[in-house]
Amino acid sequence: MISIRQRKGVKTTEVSEDYAAQETNAKLENKLPSGYTTRRLWKLLSFTVGGTIALCIGLLTSVYLATLHENDLWFSNIKEVEREISFRTECGLYYSYYKQMLQAPTLMQGFHGLIYDNKTESMRTINLLQRMNIYQEVFLSILYRVLPIQKYLEPVYFYIYTLFGLQAIYVTALYTTSWLLSGTWLSGLLAAFWYVTNRIDTTRVEFTIPLRENWALPFFAIQIAAITYFLRPNLQPLSEALVLFTLDSLDMLPAVKATWLYGIQMTGLLLVCILQFFNSMILGSLLISFNLSVLIARKLQKNLKTGNFLNRLGKLLLHLFAVLCLTLFLNNIIKKILNLKSDEHIFKFLKAKFGFGATRDFDANLYLCEEAFGLLPFNTFGRLSDTLLFYAYIFVLSITVMAALAVAFHNLSDSTSQQSTGQMVKCMIILKPETAYNLIHTILFGFLALSTMRMKYLWTSHMCVFASFGLCSPEIWELLLRSIRLYNPKRICIMRYSVPILILLYLCYKFWPGMMDELSELREFYDPDTVELMNWINSNTPRKAVFAGSMQLLAGVKLCTGRTLTNHPHYEDNSLRERTKAVYQIYAKRSPEDVHALLRSFGTDYVILEDSICYERRHQRGCRLRDLLDIANGHMMDGPGENDPDLKLAGHPRFCEEIKRNLPPYTAYFTRVFQNKTFHVYKLSRNK
Repeated sequence: MISIRQRKGVKTTEVSEDYAAQETNAKLENKLPSGYTTRRLWKLLSFTVGGTIALCIGLLTSVYLATLHENDLWFSNIKEVEREISFRTECGLYYSYYKQMLQAPTLMQGFHGLIYDNKTESMRTINLLQRMNIYQEVFLSILYRVLPIQKYLEPVYFYIYTLFGLQAIYVTALYTTSWLLSGTWLSGLLAAFWYVTNRIDTTRVEFTIPLRENWALPFFAIQIAAITYFLRPNLQPLSEALVLFTLDSLDMLPAVKATWLYGIQMTGLLLVCILQFFNSMILGSLLISFNLSVLIARKLQKNLKTGNFLNRLGKLLLHLFAVLCLTLFLNNIIKKILNLKSDEHIFKFLKAKFGFGATRDFDANLYLCEEAFGLLPFNTFGRLSDTLLFYAYIFVLSITVMAALAVAFHNLSDSTSQQSTGQMVKCMIILKPETAYNLIHTILFGFLALSTMRMKYLWTSHMCVFASFGLCSPEIWELLLRSIRLYNPKRICIMRYSVPILILLYLCYKFWPGMMDELSELREFYDPDTVELMNWINSNTPRKAVFAGSMQLLAGVKLCTGRTLTNHPHYEDNSLRERTKAVYQIYAKRSPEDVHALLRSFGTDYVILEDSICYERRHQRGCRLRDLLDIANGHMMDGPGENDPDLKLAGHPRFCEEIKRNLPPYTAYFTRVFQNKTFHVYKLSRNK
């Protein structure tokens, strides 16, 4: 129910007298044994039906996505090397550790190999459990070795079925959150339908199975569902820091609970830090600094929520400013103490992305030129509108935002002022805490998605939840009908059930045939050049050979051949980024002597050159990898177009092009040992 918050010295006024009368009548009816029993049975039946549908639709979504993956690759029929190659870029790197644990003679040897790894980065021994988030692969490998399933299920299927199974949990959690918010499982059903019909924008699990987001998002959805439940009256919540901070600042959350929740979040982060062998990047994260700053600021500003409107507003602005400054200060101090530079490339990227100065930093430009890190494409809204999701979302968001603004204004106003009932109805409507929590979440997710396309999967899945909740919410329809003077309890009941049902029928009519066509469309994995390369490496190079090349390709080399790498796609380490930039000089305008010296400094035995990078046409001029290297090296870019005036002509031709001519300056350092239409492998001489 949308009602006015009880304030000290002010009597509570109900927004709806009719609603209060209905509530009183319901209480009287509940005193009767027959009415009470009937209501209990109806609730039990509804819960049983809704819960069964939630489980069924979650499983059906999981099967649907797994079938699409099978149909797209013919995964059950292709060779093992082709299956592994299908795990592109960092997906292959993560899966390689699952494979490594299974191939270890014992579990203890497997753990030792991860903690003292010297094959992921040549000439370095690193703790993979500290550097990377791979406990998932460790856990699955242990399960596979312990459970009696080896005779019935291949390791790769155990892995991918686990991820597709998590999608069932994900959809069920979204369904549950919407159900909790609206009070009807019909809302959850609509949320699940929207998730599936907007699959292109809500998930990419079927072609990027091992990505960390496919592990994290289902559990994040469970957390949101749990918080939504616990934020109900007389129950204790958990929450996310920014959402907590916003709700707490606007007085939508009890102060004691907020303090407790910040402490819980800090404890969780520290536990993760311990599990990752005191990973310094976690300690130096903005989230740790933010939580500490909020707790300190709350301690210093004890009378934040007292006084008249202007006093409260001023204190709030001062509070926000204090938290921001304190967060940046603490974060800077922690990073200096720990000498932490792991995430500096992110801040360089953000600075350049939002127009705070151009940069020639190679790492920042590498992100800037990737579409996934650009703004959300406008055609996304067209696809979301085809399913009516975007229209419904804007409708619900508009109403809840207006209600939230009224709440915020009321909570910042003088608590002792007396106002008329009419003013109370117009200006002091309050949302339920769980609704406010999800509102703040969806707004924050929206900003993330609009600014960075790769973050859209957070927003679009929650968009399904929020839109479906609003269409099934009696409070939303009551507020709307009252505003246009058409309020009637029967109309509310009609609208909250008829609108979702009509949308569900529309979705089935429009998208069911297309989904059936997708399930009947059969394709097959085909990448003969990469398969040939991996087979050649396995057959013709020593097991301890060190390979250099692009990050994406080397992840596949690690998975398919087990050879040692110079660099890899897990980019969250400063020394690794510097190493990657050095290795990438194979695509820059550098002399063979320089390239050879750089590669040998990392122990490289073989270097793999890719024509798709050397002659790249996918990006426009200025964003090709060779252009980024030229700019970082102070060299003029190739091709027609302008160059910055301080860029100079390079003293050498482009290495990846010139080496193929087999001229003496190059053959003295590099010997071609393999080539096909896509790849060229050169062996480095050791006597130079």
